[in-house]
Amino acid sequence: MLKTLPFASGPFAAGLLAAGAALALAGAAGAADVTGVWHTAAQGGLIEIASCGDSVCGKIIGSPQLAEHPDLKDSRNGNPALRSRPLKGLVVLQGFHRDGEAWSGGQLYNPPNGSTYKGELRLAAPDRLQVTGCIVPPLCQTQIWSRAK
Repeated sequence: MLKTLPFASGPFAAGLLAAGAALALAGAAGAADVTGVWHTAAQGGLIEIASCGDSVCGKIIGSPQLAEHPDLKDSRNGNPALRSRPLKGLVVLQGFHRDGEAWSGGQLYNPPNGSTYKGELRLAAPDRLQVTGCIVPPLCQTQIWSRAK
């Protein structure tokens, strides 16, 4: 059964991916710069994507839910030992490496259901990030995030 990606629904979706992770390493002309702050496709989540060593990663920096309840925790994590982690600052995108025009090989964590997905990030336009998460290809879902101004 195909799971819906966490970024698309659920009470914490706004803060998800969640969440936020891609950066273009300086270099070749036309290299896509995916670093920055992005609005998720659902419920106003904000993900900050930055360089993390030789890859990019992203963390939740805000959402309407976090504004109301700043102490929200990762309560649906499959690992009970991680359920007390705060959602604000939680890394939800990690391990993405530049692969041509995309960032691949990374993982997307979805706090609303506590699941992790294989993912790919691709700059669709300077201010539009295509975020794809897969249970297993071809069972994938894509969202378009917009760059925060």
